Amino acid sequence: MNPQFLNKFIRQGRLTVVDHAGREFEFGQGEPSAVWRLHRASTFNAILRNPQLNLGETYMAGDWDAGDGDLHGLLTVLRINLEADLHENFWLNALKMLLGSWNSVTASHRNVRHHYDLDEPLFRACLDKDMHYSCAYFKNPDASLEDAQAAKCERIAAKLRLARGQRVLDIGSGWGSLALHLAERHGVSVTGLTLSTEQLRVAKQRALERGLADQVEFHLQDYREHEGVYDRIVSVGMFEHVGKRNYPAFFDKVRNCLAADGVALLHSIASKAPPTPVNPWIRRHIFPGGYIPSLSDIAPAVEQAGLTSTDIEVLRTHYALTLQAWNQRFQKARPGFAASKGEAFCRMWEFYLVTCQTAFEVSDLVVLQWQLAKNNQAVPMTRAYLTAEP
Repeated sequence: MNPQFLNKFIRQGRLTVVDHAGREFEFGQGEPSAVWRLHRASTFNAILRNPQLNLGETYMAGDWDAGDGDLHGLLTVLRINLEADLHENFWLNALKMLLGSWNSVTASHRNVRHHYDLDEPLFRACLDKDMHYSCAYFKNPDASLEDAQAAKCERIAAKLRLARGQRVLDIGSGWGSLALHLAERHGVSVTGLTLSTEQLRVAKQRALERGLADQVEFHLQDYREHEGVYDRIVSVGMFEHVGKRNYPAFFDKVRNCLAADGVALLHSIASKAPPTPVNPWIRRHIFPGGYIPSLSDIAPAVEQAGLTSTDIEVLRTHYALTLQAWNQRFQKARPGFAASKGEAFCRMWEFYLVTCQTAFEVSDLVVLQWQLAKNNQAVPMTRAYLTAEP
């Protein structure tokens, strides 16, 4: 297909398309600008058959590249100009989302293994030294990833109103980073739950190495199977895998495990738009069973569980900066992963990181921190405590 049809879509910025025969077509003007190099005559047709899925599929296959390697610039131009048109099949995708959003315990184990059981060296190459695989908190855009992740942990600790000796439940404990930080810096005991055998292995090993095995324990267990009462409950980067139908069960579990004067904090990617299906490429290759909630998805489940919303904070471009840092680190290690995992894997991984970065920059994604309690007086009436010296 001749790319001239793009004339009616590119209204912000400039897009230069170089087709398989080397012919150049230019659309729009100004900034941002990008170059799209197509390597096959069939690439456009393949993408148009299912844009949300096949843009990433054809990139993985090597059917196109960004000029000068600027994948971020190209996806930014495409997203700000074409995203609304990529939702034409919304209702079909919504039906698929509803049919596929029931994450049973068995399905949740399977979905987690797909992504989080990828080998440790890949994550060590991308993440900060403490291996936080979630949005950092940048007090300024030039902060290092290590400093921003430490700041995230301290903001969470402040919102939890931690005191020495408290018992904390960490639902979705990942590589153990937050649990170890809270135990080490705030003198609490933490129980972490994960469904990833690889994360469990690494988290337990790290607890031993840091002399925290008596303070922090990790379990391969679904949140629905856990019992106990805790002073504090935290969940970071896990709620995206719960599935919309399971929201009532999730918040019922938080209520049942939270002490009468306890505080809980949910840290999750969210959409500032009305409920929308997850991108099918992300669901196929990165997070099967995943669903990004809107605030309107969460509020009814919180209310039905009888929990009080004591604070809600929306973090906007913090995750874009986090993803940018992860991709910069991945690119330094890319030749080694291309040799061990193949070029298609590397193209999948960088497409994942960059397309998510642009979603936080120019589309609908944000991160929310939703503070919850049973008792309306469990936290101070103003946010002054968040900036007070510990």
